[in-house]
Amino acid sequence: MKSRYQILVIGGGTGGIMTASSLLRKNPKLHLGIIEPSNDHWYQPAWTLVGAGTYDYKKTKRKMESVIPKNADWIKNSVHSIDAENNTVSLENNRKLHYEYLIIAPGLKLDPSLVEGLTEAIDKGVVCSNYSNPNHTWQVIKNFKGGTALFTQPPKPYKCGGAPQKIMYLADDYFKKSGVKKKTKVVYATSGNAIFSVPEIAETLMSVVNRKGINLKFNWELKKIDSEKQVAWFQVSPEAKEHNPITLEVLKEKGLRGIKYDMLHLVPPNTAPDFIKNSTLADSSGWLDVDPYSLQHTKYQNIFGVGDVTNLPTSKTGAAIRKQAPVVVENILDMIRLSQLSGKKYDGYSSCPFVTGYGKMVLAEFDYTKKFTPDPKLKRMLIKDSSKEHWRLWILKKYILPYLYWNKMLKGKEV
Repeated sequence: MKSRYQILVIGGGTGGIMTASSLLRKNPKLHLGIIEPSNDHWYQPAWTLVGAGTYDYKKTKRKMESVIPKNADWIKNSVHSIDAENNTVSLENNRKLHYEYLIIAPGLKLDPSLVEGLTEAIDKGVVCSNYSNPNHTWQVIKNFKGGTALFTQPPKPYKCGGAPQKIMYLADDYFKKSGVKKKTKVVYATSGNAIFSVPEIAETLMSVVNRKGINLKFNWELKKIDSEKQVAWFQVSPEAKEHNPITLEVLKEKGLRGIKYDMLHLVPPNTAPDFIKNSTLADSSGWLDVDPYSLQHTKYQNIFGVGDVTNLPTSKTGAAIRKQAPVVVENILDMIRLSQLSGKKYDGYSSCPFVTGYGKMVLAEFDYTKKFTPDPKLKRMLIKDSSKEHWRLWILKKYILPYLYWNKMLKGKEV
């Protein structure tokens, strides 16, 4: 069993596999290992569609061995701790691995224990989450017979900024089709103070909300769930505001406000894995502390971060990883060759494909400045303005992006 690697990658998700594949494509002689305990690799961006009954869950899964690059060693175990001072990673089976360069891309973890009552409630009865079990979400939406359909959005950071809204728009469409919409109140309670941070996209989303008659509650943060009484309890900020007001009984208890729900979709709190949170690699909030442009760790020059585990001030998405991976690849190759960074920079690019109904989508692409930066390639799809709803963008989401993911991105090819 090898114990020394030139490059060690933590994580067999999008970030880890993309970066490893690209490095080995550029230099097949690199001595590289990937630490990943799971047997399966998931294409999570399609889980929104699974939750709305328009994508097969089985198609979002592939065997991990099929996506690990051929020249890489798969170390099938979990990380226990990282000793950055001594360039070692300790595994759960007490094995120690030494590295010259370390790429940290384990993703994040869902921690329902941070919301009182959520551990007992999640993925049971009428409480669902596309983040944990999109099949259950679809059962809840399909069986919904009317009443209050409550959708919540937690404080940032959490992965896929648009996910809490997308499932709501699709559910609303389904309620219309199934004939229960007229006896339904759709409520969106968000801890944020706006529907989205990119003005062009926010304008379109507000028109969608108005068209569907969705009640928005801004500055409402979910704190507690009483699954027996079906009440969600929120901390409401003094700055709270409402859009499309409706008649809704709001309960009060110990400084919190409660909404009785007939279905609830939520996002479990997202945190970094414990081996990052409890290490010298984390910032004060527990996320991996990297330079926002080079993705190099702020303290350890031979460590780089990719994806959801980092403290980059942009949305945690697969699209962001697509732009981050090449920066890490070039920087590590130049560190090996020239003992210096390549000069290639990440500008904070991320994108949120906002599905606004069956057959409709808006594509939010933006950088650190929240400037709307649409991909020029969209013109080839005859899409003039991706900030507006378009059926061709739905085709991109449902068919083209999954194909590109499995056949290009994970194989380290430029997309």
